[in-house]
Amino acid sequence: MLPFFDASHGALAERLRARVAGMDWSSDDPREAVARLRELDVFPLLSPPPSVRALCVAREAIAYRSPVADAIFAVQGLAAQPLGMAGAGSDRFRARLSDLTSGRVVGGFALTEPEAGSDVASMRAVARREGEHWAIDGEKTFISNVGIAGFFVVFANADPSLGKKGISAFLVEADAPGLTLEPIVTLDDHPLGRLLMHGARAEMLGEVGQGLRLALGTLEVLRTSVGAAAVGMGQRALDEALVHVKKRVQFGKPLAEFQLVQGALAEMATDLDAARLLVARAAWAKDTAVAGKTEVAMAKMFATEAAQRVIDRALQLFGGLGVVRGGVTERLYRSVRALRIYEGTTEIQKLIIGGALVEAAK
Repeated sequence: MLPFFDASHGALAERLRARVAGMDWSSDDPREAVARLRELDVFPLLSPPPSVRALCVAREAIAYRSPVADAIFAVQGLAAQPLGMAGAGSDRFRARLSDLTSGRVVGGFALTEPEAGSDVASMRAVARREGEHWAIDGEKTFISNVGIAGFFVVFANADPSLGKKGISAFLVEADAPGLTLEPIVTLDDHPLGRLLMHGARAEMLGEVGQGLRLALGTLEVLRTSVGAAAVGMGQRALDEALVHVKKRVQFGKPLAEFQLVQGALAEMATDLDAARLLVARAAWAKDTAVAGKTEVAMAKMFATEAAQRVIDRALQLFGGLGVVRGGVTERLYRSVRALRIYEGTTEIQKLIIGGALVEAAK
């Protein structure tokens, strides 16, 4: 096992790797991916507060075989955390949290808007009280699990006079009156879409003004595990490339015997080891509350960028076969690109790291 992990994480990794390898992940239907995740029994790992190290172990194992299943699992975690943090006192919200951590229901996390991506505080969705419930007007976009989610945790401003301090969290059922769902087709196979809300019926999680804390706190928990997913995808690409270059013969000998190929493999393996160690340190820092923010930003930034490089090199080693639609490297190439964007772009991570360095130097 890596430093920062203990025997329990090693046992979890062995169990998940063995079970993941024995499952059929070939279906493009996201509901089939959800079914496989239930079989793996990984949804309980999302119970708040989660072990970030356990989440990293799970995401690396899942992403190795199915980036789509990994993305669904991650968003399930994004929906679970605010329910656990703000809704624990309500039987209704406890039941919804149980739905997520058992895998009975898929959840969604609706934060991003057309004009509010990394700048979360500029969101324009607003909520108004209507009797015992709330009604939300606004639009959310690039929301994961649209089409398979039973409900969404939605963020909107419940008191615009307070500015960003009025941002609050709400639970909105997928079939709520006033809510329209529209799919968005992207490079990857993961289900994404828009939430168009015109008086969409909602229930508040926690209190007015807790939204930003819940949203950013949730992202901070799950962000470390994005790096683990990237490592899983990168490791799959390296393993596939190794098999290919050992059997592919050109100019009278296997590609693996060419020094340029060996150099590429060396860089790929080193990138992955460095990424895995940064993720392990960040996960340990989060679990032990030793630090976290800068370590998490470094892990997320480096691991996702490294995985992109590794998969790109793997595709190059495959040559024309690498870009054949439906092949392993082609799928990984499409899937890994989003990791450099969601849950904080690489550029945002650089701002976090650089700002911390400047502050420490004062």
